[in-house]
Amino acid sequence: MKNIFCRGILSLVFILVAATTSFAQKQSLKIGESLPGNFWTTPFQVVNHSQKTFSFNSDKNKLILLDFWATWCSACLKKFPEMEELKKKFSDRINIIAVTDQNRATIEKFFASTNGQRYKDVTSVVDDKILIRMFPHTAVPFIVWIKDGKIINTTDGGQVNEKTIAAVLKNETSSLQTVIQIDRKRPLMLSENFELEKLSSIIGYSLFAKGRIRAIPFGSGFHRDGEIVYGRQFTNFSLMNIYRGISYELFREFGDKFSDKRLINLVKNTENIDFNTTTGGNFEKLYSIEYIVPKDEAKNLYSKMLRYVNENSNYIASIEKKQVKCLVLRRTSDIDKITSKGGESIGDVLKPPYQLRNVTLDYLLSALEATNDITSLPVIDETGYQGKVDLKFSNFQGLKTIQKELSAYDLELVETEKELPMLVIKDK
Repeated sequence: MKNIFCRGILSLVFILVAATTSFAQKQSLKIGESLPGNFWTTPFQVVNHSQKTFSFNSDKNKLILLDFWATWCSACLKKFPEMEELKKKFSDRINIIAVTDQNRATIEKFFASTNGQRYKDVTSVVDDKILIRMFPHTAVPFIVWIKDGKIINTTDGGQVNEKTIAAVLKNETSSLQTVIQIDRKRPLMLSENFELEKLSSIIGYSLFAKGRIRAIPFGSGFHRDGEIVYGRQFTNFSLMNIYRGISYELFREFGDKFSDKRLINLVKNTENIDFNTTTGGNFEKLYSIEYIVPKDEAKNLYSKMLRYVNENSNYIASIEKKQVKCLVLRRTSDIDKITSKGGESIGDVLKPPYQLRNVTLDYLLSALEATNDITSLPVIDETGYQGKVDLKFSNFQGLKTIQKELSAYDLELVETEKELPMLVIKDK
């Protein structure tokens, strides 16, 4: 009996290894291509299923959606309940199955957690090394649509809904927009054919687009050569977030720090450029930009990038010196009452025990600059203190309390007026 059991296990292992090898030899599939025959018979490892493995053999006549996901992908998790409802709605006409390359132990631990319990009915392929080769992608969620044995489309998760599924099942022209994900490491939208040109290389490159680009997620990227940054991209940002990103770098170049307290927004319809990009309904107001300069011009990257946005948008943004109210942090004596005694570095005054230990004063200024809860004014450091400090507060919620407790360290935080660099944005 033991020998029969062992032979059975060895047979299953052989099948899995053989299937993986067979698929590994198969190049990635494209829209319109048929799936290889062993796609249907290969046993895939799964969780939240009656068996440890699963095959698509019984789904040949169904619409199949492969939902590539990961435990750290909040958009994937948010979509799971809707996916489960769609499976119930269309019953035996579709199968939506999640797919991840994370291993079984990681996924089982996730589904056993308090957060994961909410998705315990989601059947998922785990430890995937096969499907990711067939359907390569750079981000999740990523959806592969399979019907009648062929790949009919690849999309993002937002396009999976009752309307699109019903249209596909009826063989109607769907409103699905194909998503073939873009590699952020190369210039956006540049044809891969350019890389075949052996006698040519990119000196400069620019792209400015309005409206969501589904093929790449919200985010930012760099083009670097060692320590030299000669290109930058922001994708699916509000225009204000692009201005923020550029301004952060420009302020840093002349030894200052940008925050929203250094922003003067004179735009008439501010909702057109400043909104929460994580909520729906503003896709047409999103922007993507990429700007690459010659490497010997890297020092001018962000000033040129800001000029490029101004030239191609309905707005003008500039960094100007303005006389503004602010809070200034100063020392009131030459006695050093703040130098750190060492130990573990802690830089958090926003929750108990409200302390800074073995960190620079930048942590204090960052906390004051983070929100308008304590002050709406910019905060400037004029202490000239470069060393690590230890500071402790009874609480960190009121400006007067903070000012009083800073005095025990021979520090003062006083309101004054100063000429400061400010980011000014206005309509053309």
